[in-house]
Amino acid sequence: MARIALVTGGMGGIGTAICQKLADCGHTVVTTYSRPGKEVEWLADQKEKGYTFRAYLCDVADFESCKAMAAKVLAEVGAVDVLVNNAGITKDTTFRKMGKVDWDVVLRTDLDSIFNVTKHFVDSMADRGFGRVINVSSINGQKGQFGQTNYSAAKAGMHGFTKALAQEVARKGVTVNTVSPGYIATEMVMAVKEEIRQGIIAGIPVNRLGQPGEIADLITFLAGDNAGFITGANVAINGGQHMF
Repeated sequence: MARIALVTGGMGGIGTAICQKLADCGHTVVTTYSRPGKEVEWLADQKEKGYTFRAYLCDVADFESCKAMAAKVLAEVGAVDVLVNNAGITKDTTFRKMGKVDWDVVLRTDLDSIFNVTKHFVDSMADRGFGRVINVSSINGQKGQFGQTNYSAAKAGMHGFTKALAQEVARKGVTVNTVSPGYIATEMVMAVKEEIRQGIIAGIPVNRLGQPGEIADLITFLAGDNAGFITGANVAINGGQHMF
């Protein structure tokens, strides 16, 4: 069934793949962006590829900005059925060197944002008897990573949120799940020096990086009617790099 889907941070490598896959399934897809001007080129590029998306300016780290975005989406597109909390940033450094600003900006963008955005949509989903909330975490929220105490903490906290909210809304037809990707062949990862990238791949049992489309396929499944018995789960998609 075609529904309305919102993907935060949908203009990156994984985000774009998610938007496209959801659209391929017939959903109306909207996304958010934080830097004015970025959306113009992205929307035009997607239109050339046959995709018509709508984009809304939103600082996911700011509650009032998310509230305003949600009101515009409701008024201009309709009630959101599928929410993919994908927006996130990194500010990597060892804990010894990490300043309060580096900690705060990552926790606000990667964890507080889950509250800021979800708060404005989940009650409506429950009232209508259907909803899908999918939170994009990371392998490093499960195993930790040197130089990422802020990021790992935020991504681990995301799944705690998932498990608690899933229990609250399950009887209302709303599922809440986490997806935890490993190393994916995004522009950022492919820009890493070849020898470093090969070292990363050597630690992945399937011996390759993941593809953005693989993450998008998983999220699209979780967004569908056939995933109604999956809730409170953290689905690892990391090529076997971390098994738990």
